Amino acid sequence: MIFPNYDVIVVGAGHAGCEAAAAAANLGSKVLLITMNMQTIAQMSCNPAMGGIAKGQIVREIDALGGYSGIVTDLSMIQFRMLNRSKGPAMWSPRTQNDRMLFAATWREKLEQTMNVDFYQDMVKSIIIKDGRAAGVVTGLGHSINARAVVVTSGTFLNGIIHIGEKQFGGGRVAEKAATGITEQLVELGFESDRLKTGTPPRVDGRSLDYSKMEEQKGDDEITGFSYTNTPKPNRQISCWITYTNQKVHDLLKTGFDRSPMYTGRIEGTGPRYCPSIEDKINRFAERERHQLFVEPEGWNTVEIYVNGFSTSLPEEVQYEALRNVAGFENVRIFRPGYAIEYDYFPPTQLTHSLETKLINNLFFAGQINGTTGYEEAACQGLMAGINAHQKTRELEPLILKRSDAYIGVLIDDLISKGTEEPYRMFTSRAEFRTLLRQDNADLRLTELSYRMGLASQERMDAVIEKRNGTEKIRQLLKEISIDPSEADGFLASYNSAPMPHKGKSINLLLRPNIGLKEMIEALPSLSPLKGFAADIIEQAEIQIKYDVYIEKEKEIVKKMSQLEDLMIPDNFDYDRVAALSNEALQKFKKIKPRTLGQASRISGVNPSDVQILMVYMGR
Repeated sequence: MIFPNYDVIVVGAGHAGCEAAAAAANLGSKVLLITMNMQTIAQMSCNPAMGGIAKGQIVREIDALGGYSGIVTDLSMIQFRMLNRSKGPAMWSPRTQNDRMLFAATWREKLEQTMNVDFYQDMVKSIIIKDGRAAGVVTGLGHSINARAVVVTSGTFLNGIIHIGEKQFGGGRVAEKAATGITEQLVELGFESDRLKTGTPPRVDGRSLDYSKMEEQKGDDEITGFSYTNTPKPNRQISCWITYTNQKVHDLLKTGFDRSPMYTGRIEGTGPRYCPSIEDKINRFAERERHQLFVEPEGWNTVEIYVNGFSTSLPEEVQYEALRNVAGFENVRIFRPGYAIEYDYFPPTQLTHSLETKLINNLFFAGQINGTTGYEEAACQGLMAGINAHQKTRELEPLILKRSDAYIGVLIDDLISKGTEEPYRMFTSRAEFRTLLRQDNADLRLTELSYRMGLASQERMDAVIEKRNGTEKIRQLLKEISIDPSEADGFLASYNSAPMPHKGKSINLLLRPNIGLKEMIEALPSLSPLKGFAADIIEQAEIQIKYDVYIEKEKEIVKKMSQLEDLMIPDNFDYDRVAALSNEALQKFKKIKPRTLGQASRISGVNPSDVQILMVYMGR
């Protein structure tokens, strides 16, 4: 078989691989997406859901940059919820339940409709390297395929081992074989690799459950979705359900601990701290009498249920007996037991901010190979790696997002500056500028940047301009329109808000607690000029006005910190000549090679005095 020469080869077609292939292709690169199974492109290997705390912000950022995850999610959602509505807008996080099969089918359809993407089903066993740069791949069937850049998005497949009780077998996902060869080659070339572990719960037959014993969890009445484009939203939603474990369930689970691969030492990899297995939960939190389980449908037209919160690698019979003692699960039928999977990853301190490896030029890593967990974390890395692989082949500057630009920037900077020894999960608490990095303004932050590169469409850019102008227009109108007490007092009383002492500008009413702009427009005739604005523009204006002081404070902090971010450290800087550095700082600087003094200051183990010494030395 004769293959053409490609600009970019993407290895693996999970969430990272799909975004990488789409981004590079949409920028104009000729892309080959290689997967071991064409039927599992964009598979939701774990729960059928997207978004959540901080993860929802990431999906909106992917969409704002012109990626596909937001669109695919909206087209396949079966339920939508905006989490943390009781808190400030910086904490609001969209989350969807999705139809697992529809999600994958929609992603594949989007890729097949993307010019410049070719597909090939095979395993990649090694990278072709010429003159210190990635120049293609060699496949299991013996094909050498040339490219100018390679993006590896191998997920959990590199030397993957699946554990169920005392049984273990090779695999990257249940019923799918592991990938071999890449780890061994890269280690031989000088890369450092390690092992991580993740897990998944049993899938059960929804017809065997008694939902009358569970709490119903409905979707929101208003479906915002993820994409800033006008993707269709479902006209109905499917409920999820909540139930709980109990002491008897915990006691039954403990009977399998002596055969658990976690406790017998057969699993060497570190598991995710923030998504522990059920056996880990009852062991670490022994004082708790119960743990919450989320009963999540897998799609519109299936009875399969995902038991979120019951991730386990215990023997099958222990899983079954324990589940039968959960309220509503007394007659449960299991489609597939839960299992743990152990796999290779490469500590991400071996990467630059563009996700290119430091050892091999034009070789990029994205997703779980970098030690992350979650579809959203993988997808955003894939998007950035795809963009930067294209940029590298064209000898253009990489796209690097700062911590003040996006959660994506926080994630990548955390990975390459601090590394990770356990599966990394994004949280709002990791972002020091979260008031700026809200889910509602990802388009205002990022679309113009992507549009200038040629990825975000003209339609997206036009929508951002309209939103920006509309938000400013509403601000101006609220500053200009005065409200009479006779018009407002009834409205204010309904919110237990004090009456107006005298006639005043409408913007001052909006600054009162619990008063919303949408409700003001509906109730006050004087604000009728605002009725023509779209809901997202009204929301944006309200957030910007109410949180103006906090936003400006954060912008000031960003401005001060950017002084360190702007101080670039030369690639060939000789740290050995800086005599006063601590030994730990010297070792970390030489290993990580920070791009800026800002990045240097965030490296674990580096003290402020080390940064000051470095700054003084560079000033000389």
